[in-house]
Amino acid sequence: MNELPLKRVHEELGASFGEFAGWHVPMNYGSVLQEHLSVRNEAGIFDISHMGRIKIKGEDSLKLLEKAFTKKIQKTKEGNLSGPTLALNEVARVIDDEMLYNLGGGEYLSVTNAASKDRMLQHLKMITAKEGFRVEIEDLTWDYALFAVQGPKSFDIVSTFGMKEALDLKPLQFIVFNPSEKNGIFLVSRSGWTGEEGFELWVDVKKAANIYKNILAAGAKPVGIAARDSLRMEMGFVLGGNEYGEDPRFFPCAVSLRYGMGAIDWEKQGYVGESMLRSCRKEGARWLRYGFVMKKEFARYIPRKGNKIYVEEIEVGWVTSGSFSPVLERGIAQGYLDSRYALVGESVKIVDERGRYGLAKIEEFPLLKRK
Repeated sequence: MNELPLKRVHEELGASFGEFAGWHVPMNYGSVLQEHLSVRNEAGIFDISHMGRIKIKGEDSLKLLEKAFTKKIQKTKEGNLSGPTLALNEVARVIDDEMLYNLGGGEYLSVTNAASKDRMLQHLKMITAKEGFRVEIEDLTWDYALFAVQGPKSFDIVSTFGMKEALDLKPLQFIVFNPSEKNGIFLVSRSGWTGEEGFELWVDVKKAANIYKNILAAGAKPVGIAARDSLRMEMGFVLGGNEYGEDPRFFPCAVSLRYGMGAIDWEKQGYVGESMLRSCRKEGARWLRYGFVMKKEFARYIPRKGNKIYVEEIEVGWVTSGSFSPVLERGIAQGYLDSRYALVGESVKIVDERGRYGLAKIEEFPLLKRK
């Protein structure tokens, strides 16, 4: 199992560890509830160094990315992120959803999900060999730590430790530094995966512990992977292996994800999986991803992956992810519904493997509505 570079730091903070996608990661630091709320109300820091980091460069780097992803990468200007965007296999199932960074000069960075890094390296190299592209693909995962500072007070946190340049960034912009001049910080982007304002930092692994501790000293609370999951659930963000995967026996076509955020550009042509994706679109989706919020009388019922969904006595879908929402104060879920029963606002019954059930309302994403 892979260990984070800052394992000892997390141990000193009292982290409880668990396994996630082949990594030994901090699940929480004592209270998932408090960590979740610290991100919604103040600021928290996640060590997300388990995620993959890949560099693509060379004269055909853009051609490779256009072939591999569903979004038009050429539209993204230097210093901006492109994404989220999807990498598909030939049967239009999702390999990974990623963010891409345009460094300029034909150089790009990508951040992969932890479980997908090796598969994406293989996928990119396969396309490169098949098309004869002239590119270099480099795995940077072990060269940099990756931190996410998230929450309404994230600007205050970042401004206190010498990163004032980052405060001028617009959403999905980034700035690159000489690490020797910024105590090991290589890149800062205005981005995240919580639904809150925030920044993500690439840091030289040798200097990462000091930067992490400085962020804590500035007022950010350490947050584990468990709260990261409940935060993404409130926003309706997807997770590989739950909402998507490559095997068509278990996962619908990518159209069914209803991913949004411009992840699929229907004007684009020529990417891997396009033919099957368009066939799915023309045929019409049998399954559609929706959110579910437990009704008040079943607030403590927590749906789990694999639970079945019923309308009356008819099985109409399944749960892909479930959690407790500290903000909504009740169980929430994502799952796939038979499109004939996907009526927002209607009630469904969610049933676990022991026959225990709760009633929920079908909701559009995000489940946490902003005023």
